[in-house]
Amino acid sequence: MSDARQRTIIKVFRKYSNSLGPETLDFLEQILDAHEIQDSDVESSIETLAKEYNKQDDATMKVSIEVLQKVYENLQDQGQNQIEAEALDPDSHLHFINAFEMPCWHWSIERGTFEKANNPPTMSGSADSRVFAVRDRLNVIKQCVLRNEHFAPSTLPSRDRDRLVTLRSTKQLLGRAGERFLLLGMLARSKEGKLVLEDADGSVELDFSQLDEPGEGLFTEGCFSLVEGEYTDESKLEIIAIGQPPCESRQTARSIYGHIDFLGKASTSLLDDQKLSVRVRNELSELHFFFLSDVWLDHPKTLPGIQRMLDNCVENDFIPKVIVLCGNFTSQSITHGNARDIQRYQDNFDALANLIATYTSIIRTTHFVLVPGPLDLTLNSTLPRQTILPSLLSRLKSKIPKVHLGSNPCRMKFFDQEIVIYRDDCMAKMMRNVVGVGVKPDVNSDDLKRFLVQTILDQAHLSPLTINIQPTLSEYDHSLRLYPLPTALILADKYDRYKITYTGCHVFNPGSFIGNSFTFSTYKPAEINSEECIFYMESQE
Repeated sequence: MSDARQRTIIKVFRKYSNSLGPETLDFLEQILDAHEIQDSDVESSIETLAKEYNKQDDATMKVSIEVLQKVYENLQDQGQNQIEAEALDPDSHLHFINAFEMPCWHWSIERGTFEKANNPPTMSGSADSRVFAVRDRLNVIKQCVLRNEHFAPSTLPSRDRDRLVTLRSTKQLLGRAGERFLLLGMLARSKEGKLVLEDADGSVELDFSQLDEPGEGLFTEGCFSLVEGEYTDESKLEIIAIGQPPCESRQTARSIYGHIDFLGKASTSLLDDQKLSVRVRNELSELHFFFLSDVWLDHPKTLPGIQRMLDNCVENDFIPKVIVLCGNFTSQSITHGNARDIQRYQDNFDALANLIATYTSIIRTTHFVLVPGPLDLTLNSTLPRQTILPSLLSRLKSKIPKVHLGSNPCRMKFFDQEIVIYRDDCMAKMMRNVVGVGVKPDVNSDDLKRFLVQTILDQAHLSPLTINIQPTLSEYDHSLRLYPLPTALILADKYDRYKITYTGCHVFNPGSFIGNSFTFSTYKPAEINSEECIFYMESQE
């Protein structure tokens, strides 16, 4: 077998932190020869074996030929997968995951892969955990950058090898004034209030005077950026270009880390995902989820609007599988309100429960999810936020059998799809904290929406801000991570509604439910697409 094939085999298993002995390598070569695998298909074939191997309970870092033999035999015997024989049951494949239930996986520099935390996370955290959370974000982004085609050397010899870009560290700048460098780090403020780029080895002050305009995206404090510039005698980096780190598609990330159960609901193979995806498209083409945001229960038009929406569902036999109601559930903050305000807040939820309970055909099959907004009553105000106080929702829980109290953010797993739901005023918060040369002067509203989506997905994090701007629970920072990319991301925001698909991830903002009309979004899993729904009260038509 050619050296190129051997290098490909070694490279694939190395992604999973596995090493291969001579006997194991020979065994893999025999499999490829026996099935007459072409050179172009070697990597994908070995990828399947490597992923299945790492799912085994008795898998070791140095690949065991006995375990690998068992995996190979199982793959041969699979034939028609059991998934194909069973009728699809949406409820058995629908899971709701709160931020505080997600397993804690961190990036291990030593192993070069994700590693499950030994100790359960705590709400209090520590100074060390805050530093660790930021470094973990950097490491997750960095491993994506280094795997990108513009940075990572190819397995096979290539004429483009000389064009590949090399990342440097801040410690490599010292004594090299006049040279040009490319760095990856976090935009932050020094103790003197100067804008710096921080990485794991140190920091360097940034000089934006020679930069005409930044790359696409929103560059905020707490944002990780690729910065190219010349190191000066004044120990500054004179920036000539700044951009977001490259985003890695869900399929690419899953092909590498498909054996890791990030959600705690059992991982599935890419092969299973592909088969389920086809069946969802064919067999559940009419299944929908509804998403509403800023459901102000203290507004006189809100409950009539929800009633009108549910009436339409019944009249048209269009019953959604899930209805997600995002806060704020009050138009004014009552965090410091008196007992009368809190009682009124609870009464509004009771009225919602009474209304929904009258639609027996809906509550029999539809799941209702409540996600708190910034003004709602929860036990904490930092991210991730806990659920709305359960004591205020007792009637909802007693009258609606399939009600779920979601954290902010929370997630849904539906067959092969991961859907992230996040309620925050993201656009306003990000725009307030843009640093450097700001945003291009000629951007329009559509550009801003695209920049916001691009930034959050490129950063692989729901809150790419420093903790003094947006406090977070450091030991639950993994619940804000967007890696691997979700299938869909709902950025519920009071800003204008939009929908954008970026690097295969469908992102949309349903906007505020109350306005000149009643507006919400429907999501169709079969198409991985959303649509805006607008309707008026009967008196307005």
